[in-house]
Amino acid sequence: MKILIINIKELLQVRENQIDLVAGVEMKELPKIDKAYLLIENDIIADFGTMDNCPHISADQVIDATGKTVLPTWVDSHTHIVYAGNRELEFVDRINGLSYEEIFNRGGGILNSAKKLQECTEEELYTQSKVRLEEVMIQGTGAVEIKSGYGLTLEAELKMLRVIKKLASKYPIEIKSTFLGAHAFPLEYKDNHEGYIDLLVNEMIPTIAKEGLAEYVDAFLETGYFSVEETSRIMKAGKDHGLVAKIHVNQFTAIGGIKACVDHGALSVDHLEIVTDEDIEVLKDSKTMPVALPTCSYFISIPYTPARKMIDAGLPLAVASDFNPGTTPSGNMNFVVATSCIKMRMTPEEAINAATINGAYAMGLEKEYGSITIGKKASIIITKPLNSFYEIPYAFGSNLIDQVILKGKLI
Repeated sequence: MKILIINIKELLQVRENQIDLVAGVEMKELPKIDKAYLLIENDIIADFGTMDNCPHISADQVIDATGKTVLPTWVDSHTHIVYAGNRELEFVDRINGLSYEEIFNRGGGILNSAKKLQECTEEELYTQSKVRLEEVMIQGTGAVEIKSGYGLTLEAELKMLRVIKKLASKYPIEIKSTFLGAHAFPLEYKDNHEGYIDLLVNEMIPTIAKEGLAEYVDAFLETGYFSVEETSRIMKAGKDHGLVAKIHVNQFTAIGGIKACVDHGALSVDHLEIVTDEDIEVLKDSKTMPVALPTCSYFISIPYTPARKMIDAGLPLAVASDFNPGTTPSGNMNFVVATSCIKMRMTPEEAINAATINGAYAMGLEKEYGSITIGKKASIIITKPLNSFYEIPYAFGSNLIDQVILKGKLI
């Protein structure tokens, strides 16, 4: 199957040679070709260039992209798409003045979602979750990480991970699975943290690894949740069983968590609403990708990740949606990119790099996704006619996507 896209006004994120990520001043550069073509063969990007050099071939489908922008699909490296029900009443509680911590302490938040999930059948959970997955596909996401973490028992966590695996088998979007049993302490372990860590390390992680249900392990490393020491033990157990760490950290406080994550070889550290100078220095010499979740900050009115400070210090940065029922009930990466520009003062070039090539790195997919490179997966967005790609974050409330191709298939 060959698809030839012609007369592209702007072909974005063109990388002739494989790169893993962009950092610092390089994030301001977004290579593009004007008046371009793109050739797809089966599920792979086969060729691209200017229309002056467009090959005369017999394609199965020709798409005329006159006036339109073409770019790689978004890579959303942090989501909680698989969940039961929603938490709209907590949304109203926050409007009425309750904090995230106050809602959690009275049985809301993660524990609320855990109760709903434990009561939900696996088939019901799949049915609810696939609707959300289909929505983000239409919105241009071509690869997504999905976490467990609303089960908090072995049985319920396995249920979530099986649903993630089923979604991955049914849809053309690329899915990576993360075990987040350390999302919160269940009520029965409220005063026995060591007992729950023992359960995670000695039973849950080995079982999940044995069944091949996750690639990554995560924990909510935060004051009042999982300590640096507890998270370190979880990361070590994950590594011993082949699960790479991707950790929630520095959402509300900075307690040395980033250094611990880097020391344990974490692929990414996510949230980072609070970042110290020491954290930046630790990240400079690491292979760990910082990941900002700006629409979480937007929704629950907490500080934004200091993107400008981090990029200007030479760091890379990825952005992701944090799609979840409590603090970010949206997986729209177009709005994530816009919010990155509007609230974190990232340039459109930086935000698109953060949502494509750097997001792919944060999922371990930089060799397959995140750029227009020959040999990478043919997962692309074709916009509606635009004055320029700057309209993508500028017109934040408009649907500017015309077509989405995932792994060579028009969805």
